[in-house]
Amino acid sequence: MVTSKRSALLRALALATADALREAVIYLPPDVKRAIGLAAARETNPAAKGEFENLIKNIAVAEELGVPLCQDTGVPVVYLTLPPNVPLTRDLYDAVADGVRRASEAVPLRPNVVDPLTRHNSNDNTGTGMPAIHTRSGEKFLVTVLPKGAGAENVSRITMLLPSQKDEIEKFVVETMLLAEGKPCPPVVLGIGIGGTFDGAAALAKEALLLPIDEMTTFEQQLCDAVNRLGIGPMGLGGDTTALAVKVKAAACHTASLPVAVNVQCWACRRATVAVKQE
Repeated sequence: MVTSKRSALLRALALATADALREAVIYLPPDVKRAIGLAAARETNPAAKGEFENLIKNIAVAEELGVPLCQDTGVPVVYLTLPPNVPLTRDLYDAVADGVRRASEAVPLRPNVVDPLTRHNSNDNTGTGMPAIHTRSGEKFLVTVLPKGAGAENVSRITMLLPSQKDEIEKFVVETMLLAEGKPCPPVVLGIGIGGTFDGAAALAKEALLLPIDEMTTFEQQLCDAVNRLGIGPMGLGGDTTALAVKVKAAACHTASLPVAVNVQCWACRRATVAVKQE
């Protein structure tokens, strides 16, 4: 039996999910806005400078009108941070789906989620089960959303290198963007997952997109510089900035393997976190 207290918690989770999705698709995080502004200021290519002006205007208009930054509001990738007093049960997933439905109607979100084979559209971005809900432990009850559009997601890649091929990580990252060209609406943010297992590397790559892009490690900067030397530029029209940032997450792996995944995110690196109110 669901108690009134539990019902209130589930409703709060649904509302927090809806609020996070609304925030994510309308307002870019401050660190991403700063990165775009800095890249625009140092851009030397006239066409690229014009595209940066368009992006900055796009951001301002979305905030002013309270409408999504892009018509592709993505698929709702959701991360739940659960404190010790909130058990992981099926009703949490149902509450997240409820929040997605609320946001789909209220924001609104474009109905992007379909069955992979029949292509049936539920028209509420849930379908038969949510595309992606991840859970992790923490001190506070939080819901984090990472809307992922298809243009960037479709050019993401994974490879299984051998340990002796560590020096080929940069080559794989650069090759991924070379093949992508302008499809993911650059300047992009690249999430890189290194280690773990085949599926684990992909999860790490996507989680890396949740990290602030204000600073990069020496290795991340090295990868970012290599990608920018491609000259693809904003929207693929040429320019100095193809990638705003590269963020890396790593995990231990088997002695005989070196999984590497690249999860591509467009210029609108959308993410938001909302605390779930608990009575």
